[in-house]
Amino acid sequence: MRRRKLERELTIIGWQLKRHGGNHDIWSDGRKTLAVPRHREVDEEVARAILKDAARANADGPRKE
Repeated sequence: MRRRKLERELTIIGWQLKRHGGNHDIWSDGRKTLAVPRHREVDEEVARAILKDAARANADGPRKE
């Protein structure tokens, strides 16, 4: 999966880019953070796991605003 597509999907479900790291970008929903590899192509299994973790965090309850 292209990194841009993964980032777009994270944004749609309410995640925001927190900061750029050396090898990973850090995304947050206000409670939890996820590391997203900074490769042009992200392995499908890795992308699926990231989206699954993001969806699970959203289902855990309301975010801190």
